[in-house]
Amino acid sequence: MDIALATPLLGGLTPQVFMRRHWQKQPLLIRQAFPAIVPPVSRAELFALAADEEVESRLVEREGDTWRLNHGPFSRRQLPSVRQPAWTLLVQGVDLHVNAAHELLNRFRFVPDARLDDLMMSYATDGGGVGPHMDSYDVFLLQVHGRRRWRISRPYEGTLRPDMPVKILSDFQAEEEWVLEPGDMLYLPPRWAHDGVAEGECMTCSVGFRVPAKDEVGREVLQRLLDGESPSTSPVLYRDGAQPATDTPGRIPATLQAFTAEAVSRLVENPKALACALGEWLSEPKPRVRFDPGAPLRRDAGVVLDRRTRMLYDDDHVFINGESYRAAGADASVMRHLADHRRLAPAHWQRASEDARRLLDDWAEVGWVYAEPSPQEEP
Repeated sequence: MDIALATPLLGGLTPQVFMRRHWQKQPLLIRQAFPAIVPPVSRAELFALAADEEVESRLVEREGDTWRLNHGPFSRRQLPSVRQPAWTLLVQGVDLHVNAAHELLNRFRFVPDARLDDLMMSYATDGGGVGPHMDSYDVFLLQVHGRRRWRISRPYEGTLRPDMPVKILSDFQAEEEWVLEPGDMLYLPPRWAHDGVAEGECMTCSVGFRVPAKDEVGREVLQRLLDGESPSTSPVLYRDGAQPATDTPGRIPATLQAFTAEAVSRLVENPKALACALGEWLSEPKPRVRFDPGAPLRRDAGVVLDRRTRMLYDDDHVFINGESYRAAGADASVMRHLADHRRLAPAHWQRASEDARRLLDDWAEVGWVYAEPSPQEEP
């Protein structure tokens, strides 16, 4: 993607201008961001995904001023009739299961992959919605079928209704509203209150972003640093030869507290080890992701990342599906190209070293990458 090129996706803005002007700052309504949009899946296909145990799904039903929430999987008989009003089916991570949804999500890769989370799809009957709420993350709301009315309000310290299974704002007052048609899209920064209600049967795609909390990052990275520690053959033991006799034996000695602080700080004092642990965590696949075993690559074929694969890199490492590899020189260039473009032409990856080519073969055998089909092989 040329980030300096204006695009209908962002209402005629370049990705550079959008990120500077709107990202985490102010909403943007984009009419016909995707002209002639075709839903990534049909209603029947979305219902089938909701019946899969490996797919996260939720059913939200509204009756008057009351909402009910249930978690999937749902057989078709467990879903209400499409003629029944005011219910919504939410299916998470559609991009992990459907190529068309994955390609749609890829259109938003002007934001770093470390922040891009997934594509959720919702199906709603007339009057369906999840109620007025706020999200902690940025979101693009793309209408792919039917019409939905969106009402929004700037961030405020709203209170939640205590009696609801979903996070419903009790005092939502809309400041702006629009009806979105197929192809229209609304971007909302974090914590902008919003309420979307279907006007007739509709389907909406939500592109969401990962927002790790500081304590979550600290906990996950520290755990990986601990897991990477090798047992010492000559551990440094605590010594307290200067400890005097005490008449307060219940107090923890300050010297032991200092010894502990030094032990913990030693784990995080290496910036490269810290960066490596972060990359491994950020590239970890979602819990329900499973890969299908593949075959070694053909030398005359391109290489493509599986849609479920998460691949990132920093100055010293390449990260793929929770694992890290040191990379430098031509091999680093090849692997970074694969992470950025999610594919390699045959001539490109053949410039890599034999070790790197063997690594790509290993990834192919576990299903993380595959050989790009030739035009004759494509359906």
